[in-house]
Amino acid sequence: MSHVRSPARGWPPPGWPPPRRRVGPLRGAVRGLGELLMTAGLVVMLFVCYETYVTDLFSAHKQREATAKLDDTWRNGRGLVDRPITGAGIAKMYVPAFGPDFVFTVLQGTDQDTLAIGPGHYQGTALPGQVGNFAVAGHRVGKGSPFNSLDLLSSCDAIVVETVDHWYVYRVLPLQAESAGWAEGKGTQPGCRGVEPLSGRYANVVGKTIVSPSQVEVIAPVPGHPGLAPGNRLITLTTCHPQFSARQRLVVHGVLVASSRKVAGERPVELAAGA
Repeated sequence: MSHVRSPARGWPPPGWPPPRRRVGPLRGAVRGLGELLMTAGLVVMLFVCYETYVTDLFSAHKQREATAKLDDTWRNGRGLVDRPITGAGIAKMYVPAFGPDFVFTVLQGTDQDTLAIGPGHYQGTALPGQVGNFAVAGHRVGKGSPFNSLDLLSSCDAIVVETVDHWYVYRVLPLQAESAGWAEGKGTQPGCRGVEPLSGRYANVVGKTIVSPSQVEVIAPVPGHPGLAPGNRLITLTTCHPQFSARQRLVVHGVLVASSRKVAGERPVELAAGA
């Protein structure tokens, strides 16, 4: 007759795996959902990192190349033409309120390849300094993020545009809440010289507004009124809103307050003083 030996003292040995507990269907589903959410969160973090940092590096390199080509074009006496080539640099844009290093070459066109290099000029809108609306789009997050801080601009902040032979100084128009009492209030400040609420067919054009992506009339010669003949020299900057979303568009309107021919070694006072 066989006999069963009693388990020795100390059995099971150290490290012996305990019996697996059965996991109920609800607990298993919760655990699976948790793992799925963790994975999704990691993917989102990697995507944000890529969009925010990696694409910025690629765009910075392309922007330097575009600027070098534009500088070479200007040195060789070839400047702004009536019909610029898509993807080519046409001007440089400075925003002193964002610091002395904020300068981007503006390229012709607003397709994705062009906007991955820098701000893009809406084809069919006015060129710098012309009567009408010089309209420019730019990414807010990633791909150089040229317009990341566009929401921080205030009325009268300068937007300086450089072409082959001219400097153009635009300033942000009064915000909607500032229009009443402008002449006695902020309009008296030295930096607001030449800036005032617009009237007539421009009466609804203010410094900053948020619109839906379908409201393309904001870049019309007379913003909001496609088909009307322009009488002012405006600049319009557009970008996605809010950050990390393309649900809406943030729009900044400015008016030309000064222009001058370029002289070697001289720059607008707005750049020298960081006004």
